[in-house]
Amino acid sequence: MSLSEKDVFARLRENAFHVLGLRPSCTRMEVEREGQKLLAMLELGLAEAAHYDTPVGRMPRTAETVRSAMATLRDPDTRLLHALWAQLPPGDALPQQASPAQEAAPWPEAAARLGWRRQT
Repeated sequence: MSLSEKDVFARLRENAFHVLGLRPSCTRMEVEREGQKLLAMLELGLAEAAHYDTPVGRMPRTAETVRSAMATLRDPDTRLLHALWAQLPPGDALPQQASPAQEAAPWPEAAARLGWRRQT
């Protein structure tokens, strides 16, 4: 099964960890605490709670997205799926279309990183 570019962007935009501003290593208590804090900040209309960062840009945060993110992270199966998609940290841009040279050698420094030296 292959995901379309639209599906990938949606999964990154709507990732529960990004919505709450947490890393996948957070505890369940941290999820609840951060969710309640964000709900209170949104209720007060505080600007710093109005948006969240994702690898594909800033997204608007609402009370509904916060509640949905909290519910998502309460379920171990969906939490794992969101943790996998949250490995790309917020603020990092997705790679652009690869050039033909990059497609031929997707990791050009691989040999050097693995300890191989270039023969001259």
